[in-house]
Amino acid sequence: MRMILAATLAIAPLAIAPLLAKDNNSVKRLNEAAVVFSEIMATPDKGIPEDLLARAQCIVIVPSEKSAAFLVGAKYGKGYVSCRRDGGWSAPGTVIIEGGSFGFQIGGSTTDVIMLVMNRGGEDKLLSSKFTLGGEASVAAGPVGRTAEAQTDLQMRAEILSWSRSQGLFAGVALEGATLRQDLNDNAQIYGRKLDNREILTTSVRLPRAAGRLIAELDKHPAHEHASASTGASQ
Repeated sequence: MRMILAATLAIAPLAIAPLLAKDNNSVKRLNEAAVVFSEIMATPDKGIPEDLLARAQCIVIVPSEKSAAFLVGAKYGKGYVSCRRDGGWSAPGTVIIEGGSFGFQIGGSTTDVIMLVMNRGGEDKLLSSKFTLGGEASVAAGPVGRTAEAQTDLQMRAEILSWSRSQGLFAGVALEGATLRQDLNDNAQIYGRKLDNREILTTSVRLPRAAGRLIAELDKHPAHEHASASTGASQ
């Protein structure tokens, strides 16, 4: 009996280790998303215009990492989406982005990507299980700076605005042809069950502790008064 118990105790850490590794990866990526957003918004002259962010319905943040980076040829990344709910930001859902052009990459450098979903039409597409940027949803390179005065007609009409940062350079880039899809497996790691993004982003799902830092950073940037009404009317 003692031998069986000893063997069980010896095997248990080996069985648990892969699960802990997955959880740690999810926590690490959530923290990386928070850092990416914080760093970009800390440089107002070279970041996302605050007035655009205040009008956005949702945000997608894809931090670079060597195991799932935007490498030339691979064009794959994993990140998170959050939408405005009751004056704040929702718990995050996991997304995977694949294909498309990510702009000014140099060699095998990794790239951080941020997207703002500017109206209800774009949000509806984001809540689907999978959609194509530039196909089902219009996308344009976002302006950089303190205000959005430099927006073109294309940017004003786009459902989604996108930016990327590679080797410290941050600029707007249109992710034409890229696909965005939800990741139920990563959602399960964060929430303990396979929630789809629509449920996470539109209902009162409890914020997991691992996502606290990311949502705290987003909550530093509140919506303009009546922003939801105006973006909803801009479809």
